[in-house]
Amino acid sequence: MKIFYDLYHPDIQRPTVLTIGVFDGLHLGHQSIVKTVVERAFLIDATPTLITFDPHPRQVLKPDSAPPLLQTFAQKMEGLRLLGMQQVIVMNFSQELADIAAEEFIERFMYQALGAREVHLGQGFAFGKGRAGNIELLEAEAERLGFVADEVPEVRIHNHRISSTMVRRLLQAGRVNQARRMLGRAYGVEGIVIEGRKLGRTISFPTANIEVQNRMLPADGVYVTLALIDDQWHRSVTNIGKRPTVGLDVESKVETHVIDFDKDLYGKTLRIRFLHRLRGEKKFAGLEELKTQIARDRDKAVRYFATTVAHRNFTFL
Repeated sequence: MKIFYDLYHPDIQRPTVLTIGVFDGLHLGHQSIVKTVVERAFLIDATPTLITFDPHPRQVLKPDSAPPLLQTFAQKMEGLRLLGMQQVIVMNFSQELADIAAEEFIERFMYQALGAREVHLGQGFAFGKGRAGNIELLEAEAERLGFVADEVPEVRIHNHRISSTMVRRLLQAGRVNQARRMLGRAYGVEGIVIEGRKLGRTISFPTANIEVQNRMLPADGVYVTLALIDDQWHRSVTNIGKRPTVGLDVESKVETHVIDFDKDLYGKTLRIRFLHRLRGEKKFAGLEELKTQIARDRDKAVRYFATTVAHRNFTFL
């Protein structure tokens, strides 16, 4: 997959089948849109192409209410590549771009610059000045310019609409199982393993302290997780929190105990996938009580992985 920051780059392939949006999290609704674009492009011999924005539009227009992103830019690009997208156009979002009328955006960028033969929007998505670029306007402009416009039906779970906002709310509540259903995969973060206090080793449960790149973390607590180390997934238990038993941290930290693993991880990049919440964070009377609880958490995680439910085919984007 190729990534372009210039709409007029000579290597951009045309004609295209397009979609547009932030696509933060690449949940099942996003995946449905991307798959529609990829399939339609294959059928009409065009290039599946996605227009996205950086930074997030709300970081420019309403910075006080800008959401923490579910994915880093690199994680989102990897997910789009795995879904079959061939081109991503990254537009620098600014107030100047926000002030462009939707009709101009359609004709100048979608039609003239990218040679759109089809444009597929997610249900309810809007763009352009005043968010006037809805599906009705797009269909009218498509008829005038001579391309196809369509709206991809939204994906719902138990009659609940899937959205990045809902995924964030679920994660903030620690409900990683429900978030996984909306994402179509276990929610994940990644980062570099850094040196910590090494207290885990003193109680026989060494942990990898992770300097996480993602801004969105599940609620403080202890989770059954999978850890990707050197292209292999390992059973693990991950704590998110301020470690009240051993001294308060100002911000929540992420530390992972990899089950039956004793190799040095310093400096490695770890990917962590959250499968199930075991408990909330708790302050214990001392290290011995903490050690006993960690042993219980580890045993629960081992039992979780021994069940048939745990051996479902998790998809990792």
